[in-house]
Amino acid sequence: MAKSSTPAFPQPRLISTTEDLAETLARLRHEPFLTIDTEFMRERTYWPELCLVQIGGVREVVLIDAVAEELDLTPLAELMADTAVLKVFHAARQDLEIFLHLFDALPSPVFDTQVAAMVAGYGDQVGYDSLVGSLTGHAIDKSHRFTDWSARPLSPAQLTYAAGDVTWLRVVYERLIKKLEQEKRLEWVSAEMAELADPATFRPDPEKQWERLRARTNNRRMLGVLRGVAALREREAQRVNVPRQRLLKDESLLEIAATVPTTIDALARVRGVSRGLAEGRTGLAMIEAVKTAQALPDSELPRLPKGRSKDAPKPSGALMAMLKVLLATCCEEHDVAPKLVASPEDLEALALDPTQANPLLTGWRKRVFGDTALALRNGDIALAVKGGKVALLPTQPTAPK
Repeated sequence: MAKSSTPAFPQPRLISTTEDLAETLARLRHEPFLTIDTEFMRERTYWPELCLVQIGGVREVVLIDAVAEELDLTPLAELMADTAVLKVFHAARQDLEIFLHLFDALPSPVFDTQVAAMVAGYGDQVGYDSLVGSLTGHAIDKSHRFTDWSARPLSPAQLTYAAGDVTWLRVVYERLIKKLEQEKRLEWVSAEMAELADPATFRPDPEKQWERLRARTNNRRMLGVLRGVAALREREAQRVNVPRQRLLKDESLLEIAATVPTTIDALARVRGVSRGLAEGRTGLAMIEAVKTAQALPDSELPRLPKGRSKDAPKPSGALMAMLKVLLATCCEEHDVAPKLVASPEDLEALALDPTQANPLLTGWRKRVFGDTALALRNGDIALAVKGGKVALLPTQPTAPK
């Protein structure tokens, strides 16, 4: 796309008092939609530390100094809860997690332009700068992407950079909406936004953290210990507000599950566990978690998630390869991102048993890919190459002998 002229964006204004914030947001709440972004720091904490909130309206762009001492964010919480105002984000998950942690409620309603871009055929998890470039021809300034947003005062260059995240987002949103309306795909986007309205999406369940550690064992007793210590680490990381890996690395949890330390000395011998941690509150709680898991009856011990067990049936590698080619073919035809349509787990489940419930067999995914995938799996169509592209051909029934 040829580079378009830069729209006449309003000058950004920094807000650092509650009175100014309340007056400004009262005006902005009359707009049908607002573009929103955040700047935060998370390298040394479990919970993201909010530093700046950018909000873009038609006539004003405001930058809310979230670390200002004289600022109460209650008016911002009220705006986020106002269902009459659509909140437009790009790659919204981390922003939404921040607001959920701050206000104990998710912003509503929400529109994520990254998800919309995937539906509109702009690729898998397209970045903001790439999307702005594709839709407007404008090159986004990246110079302050990794700046320290907690340091004060913020420079004029930082403020200009931060404002750009919500000014160009208005253009992106309007052009995406127009494209999706023309292609009759807005309902596809609406279906994907449901996940962003569920608080469980952003609140990790401590009791399920063990599943992400990819333990290579079917020993349910060991898995029980791993579940207990992984849940304990998650709660402790939240309590002391440090990243879970900084508190205790995954490798250490796996070794604790394998060696089952029930004393301070035994725990301190685990690689990655310091003597101080073993003797402190976290270490003592870890030992109790091990003992509790060891005492569980067999009926309460976990199993590896379906498909992860060494004994779990595996789909044919050749069939999986064919389904992946078919997925790419269907997504190319419909101009939609493959990652949005099907996960590897969805494809495996379809390959193993097409009669089981599967996201691929419902809604718009069924129309784009699911029906065709079933036809391929059932032998009703075949893959071929015509004119340098993959084509789908009906199979010929075998003539009776």
